[in-house]
Amino acid sequence: MDANSIIGAIFSFENYGELLVLVQNSIWAGAVLGLLGGLVGTFVMKRDLAFAVHGISELSFAGAAFALLIGADIVFGSLIGSVAAALLLALMGVRARDKNSIIGVIMPFGLGLGILFLSLYEGRAANKFGLLTGQIVSVDTVQLQALAGTAVVVMVVLAAIWRPLNFASVDPELAEARGVPVRTLGIIFMVLLGISVALSIQVVGALLVLALLITPAAAALRVTSSPVAVVVLSVAFAVTAIVGGILLALGGRIPISPYVTTLSFLIYVVCRIIGSVRASRGINGRVLQPQ
Repeated sequence: MDANSIIGAIFSFENYGELLVLVQNSIWAGAVLGLLGGLVGTFVMKRDLAFAVHGISELSFAGAAFALLIGADIVFGSLIGSVAAALLLALMGVRARDKNSIIGVIMPFGLGLGILFLSLYEGRAANKFGLLTGQIVSVDTVQLQALAGTAVVVMVVLAAIWRPLNFASVDPELAEARGVPVRTLGIIFMVLLGISVALSIQVVGALLVLALLITPAAAALRVTSSPVAVVVLSVAFAVTAIVGGILLALGGRIPISPYVTTLSFLIYVVCRIIGSVRASRGINGRVLQPQ
């Protein structure tokens, strides 16, 4: 395969206008998932759960693969796997060291189960590949409504616990001393995270879900320390990456996930450069005077 063929597979905008009309539901679904991922991702970073997202995604992948094998709804199977993993981490991983050990056990187990179920599945190869790399170009109205409804529920619950969860995330010891139910909030958030992972897997797949739930929030934290600005930028970056990835994927013949992850990575790189420049000039961009 020569260079021209590779470029043509990545960027080929023939009949782009006709294709764009067919994926309006996918674009709306991407915007919803970007909003959800940006909000949840801020707490993932505050609570140092980036590794946990990867562990949850492996069991989510196993649940989706099992659902595909038995002919059940893939999203439902993914939700079952994600929530089960999230509850396991919330209930067993009290200390950070314990949590990381449990995640290290869950990840290969979930991935192994998923591969087993996909090996037994005799249907279309594209269905297998989509679980790993994501596929959102075929979202119909019913799926969009279900996805949006689930995302709204997650965001409403997150809004209801936002302030105490933020307190417990920043300083859990002080929050517990003040009577904040730190452990209960942790369990609730892990369930919300599990649901968010399951929904996000539809877009970027089980292997690349970090690009939606981690990278935008990490990028936002590189350029600002304002709690409000971090949330706004995290959502903006996530929506930009996923909607932009969908629009770019229409012009190529490869899965959507490389476009989403590349945009997300580029946003992070730019934010990191901006953060480094600002840090070299001092707080709030003021140039440090030599002593």
